[in-house]
Amino acid sequence: MEVVLRGLPSEACLVYLDDIKIVRKTFEEHLSNIRKVFQRLQKANIILSPKKFKFFRNEVSYFGHVISSEGVKTYPKKIKARIDWPRSETVHELRSFLGLCIYYRRFVRNFSTLVRPLHKLTEAKSNFNWTEDCQKSFNSLKQALTTSPILTYPQTDEDFILDTDASNEGIGAVLSWNIWNEECVIAYFSKSLDELARSLQICNCSIDVLPQMEMMWWYSLVREGGI
Repeated sequence: MEVVLRGLPSEACLVYLDDIKIVRKTFEEHLSNIRKVFQRLQKANIILSPKKFKFFRNEVSYFGHVISSEGVKTYPKKIKARIDWPRSETVHELRSFLGLCIYYRRFVRNFSTLVRPLHKLTEAKSNFNWTEDCQKSFNSLKQALTTSPILTYPQTDEDFILDTDASNEGIGAVLSWNIWNEECVIAYFSKSLDELARSLQICNCSIDVLPQMEMMWWYSLVREGGI
């Protein structure tokens, strides 16, 4: 399918295996993109099943996310699976839980700091001792996933806001912008600090987060606008 639709911009359609998402801002542009995709499929003699078509949707699910004109949010069924996850009794169970949660880390502020007590339990040199801090981290992570915001799309004609924060445990940042005098989140970033980094002053850690943010959010910060 990727070969058949090669050359069409991502602003027109997104392709993964046999799954096609056709997008655009206006109804007219959307019809035009549908026509372009169908012409490619017809030329390649690809037969489609009408039962699998869903036209003119306000929102769609894609790779565990719900995408709409408002932004991107977590998929409720995926989040429920994490909320219903029982307390881990082994390292393997805990790693499985954290692996599922990491997928949604950009929706959680200070994710790395939040999960640090749990992550320590997965280290080879650590004895699996579920402490009060672990339980607090476990509950807080579930709560954060339940209340995660809709991540909005960056706009080229608006300035971005980049807030950074640092502690002895980790560094974090929030990329956002103002919509009608309301600050809306585009994405979160966080990273745990190793022993060497924790020995530095917090102000140096805050400064260190800036180049990492620029690398991670280069497209939004450089291509689309500015801080």
